[in-house]
Amino acid sequence: MIILASASTARRRMMEQAGVALTVDVAAVDEDAVKQGLRQETANPARAAETLAELKAVRVSARHPGQLVIGADQILDYSGTWFDKPRSLEEARTHLLTLRHRTHRLTSAVVAVRDGQRLWYHTEPALMTMRNFSDVFLDDYLTALGDSVLSAVGAYHLEGLGAQLFLQVEGDFFTVLGLPLLPLLDFLRENGELRP
Repeated sequence: MIILASASTARRRMMEQAGVALTVDVAAVDEDAVKQGLRQETANPARAAETLAELKAVRVSARHPGQLVIGADQILDYSGTWFDKPRSLEEARTHLLTLRHRTHRLTSAVVAVRDGQRLWYHTEPALMTMRNFSDVFLDDYLTALGDSVLSAVGAYHLEGLGAQLFLQVEGDFFTVLGLPLLPLLDFLRENGELRP
C-alpha cells in the first residue's frame, strides 16, 4: 500500500482515479517556518516545493516502516513573492486582484521516500496567465466557491470555476492541480508498484 503524506483531496483524488491504491497519513509540518527559512537561504520555488514535499514524506515514513511514502507540495511565485493559501475570503480577493491580468509560476514537486530515504523526486513548473476579469466576476466567483478557495494556493481550482480566471496555462494540467502525476505513475510502474 502506498502512503500519501498530503491533506490535499485533489492529490488523493488524482491518484485514486489513476488507479493507485493508497492510504493518507498527513504530516505535521510547520510550512510557514520552513518557507521562511528557505526564503532566508534565497531558495528558488522549485527547491522550496521539493524540500517541503520531502519533509512531509520523511516525517510520515517514520510511522510506516518499509512502505513507500509520497510527499508533494506546490509553490506559487509572482515576481519573487511566494503566495500561501489564503486564510480568509478577503485575503483570497487580495491574492486574485494581485494576480489579475498577470502571469505567475506555479511549481509542483513530488518526492518518494521509503524508510526515511528519498528514492525519487520530480519538480515541474506551469506558467499561469490570468485574464483581466471584472470586479463583478470576482465577487460572483468568491460567492459561488466560498471557503473552498481557502484550500488552494492562489485561491483557484483550475478543474472547476477557477478555469474562468485564466487566459492561458502553459504546463501540465495535473501539475497545476498540485501533483506531477504522469512522472509519478512512471516511477511507480518502474518500481513495481503498478503494472507495467
